[in-house]
Amino acid sequence: MPSEDAQIHGNLRSHPMTAADFHRIALSLEGVEEYSHAGLPAFRVGGRKFASLASQAGGYGNLMLTLEEQAAFLEEAPEIFLPIPGGWGKMGHTHIRLAAASEDVLTGALRTAWKLRIDKNAKTSRKKNHVAERSKVIDKKRGKRRL
Repeated sequence: MPSEDAQIHGNLRSHPMTAADFHRIALSLEGVEEYSHAGLPAFRVGGRKFASLASQAGGYGNLMLTLEEQAAFLEEAPEIFLPIPGGWGKMGHTHIRLAAASEDVLTGALRTAWKLRIDKNAKTSRKKNHVAERSKVIDKKRGKRRL
């Protein structure tokens, strides 16, 4: 028979998620900061957005995923995930139905979006560093340093 603590912990994990849960979990990820986007909570890491509560009135959280990740989430749990309508959804932006998600699913989805953003930030940073290094090269025709 499970202990009382295990039963309480199990109940906490199985209750429907809310915007407050989304907010709490997003801010628990390393380096995340909250900001206001169109007057609604959004979350970024390294200065770039990876999730928001822009659709919280409809019972959704929003995740910025790749198209491949979006497809995997939709295939695995179509009752929880759906593309955001219009062009945003075609770029990987994905709704998560908060009431249908467990804490484990919501945490995993937010962690995926967070990790994708960190990886993308690292690639962008490397490109900027490469451009900065190239800009230090002297323009041989003019004998001047290119800016």
